[in-house]
Amino acid sequence: MRMLLNIQIPNEPFSTLVREGRIGDLMRKILDDMKPEAIYFTEQQGKRGAVAVVEVADASAIPALAEPWFLTLDADCELRIAMLPEDLMKAGLDALGDKWK
Repeated sequence: MRMLLNIQIPNEPFSTLVREGRIGDLMRKILDDMKPEAIYFTEQQGKRGAVAVVEVADASAIPALAEPWFLTLDADCELRIAMLPEDLMKAGLDALGDKWK
């Protein structure tokens, strides 16, 4: 199942890791392990953040995606199921509309 992993990263310890020249290796290690389909780095509420597209086989895979962010960067993580247009087309919306008229 495709999910969006929304990551909000506080200034610390990230800023300290940048000043120490260690953030590149840490980010590479996290990303190599999680293997996102895509990841976009952006600001979120005035702080560092990222949105990753990840494939999750089942719920037991979620901790392996979030814990590296929690444990190394004290980040907040949110996961949301994401559908492609093809997924939406298979959802049976017409039948649901008929059922719930």
